[in-house]
Amino acid sequence: MSLIQITVAELALILEQNPESLQLIDVREPEEIEIAHISGFAVFPLSQFAQWSPDFTSKFNPDTETLVICHHGVRSLQMCQWLINQGFSNVKNIEGGIDAYSLHIDPQVPRY
Repeated sequence: MSLIQITVAELALILEQNPESLQLIDVREPEEIEIAHISGFAVFPLSQFAQWSPDFTSKFNPDTETLVICHHGVRSLQMCQWLINQGFSNVKNIEGGIDAYSLHIDPQVPRY
């Protein structure tokens, strides 16, 4: 299965239309979340993978559209690949991460 990437413009449109039907995951660190975040995203820091990964798949539906974000799109890409390996069938990486979101969509989101 190939990994789908979406732009921050596509993310903004999706969030406007129907965010309730999505699983939104942010894999950045707690200190990064304190600086900048988009509401609605559940935080699962990649550095704490060992703590949250054992029961992750029981908390999320593998068939529900799942969008993953990080700072620039690299860590979220790793998470997307892991989700696909866990049987998730509708996973999308947010290209450029929260940095691109701040630049192109919402300048109120601080850059760091």
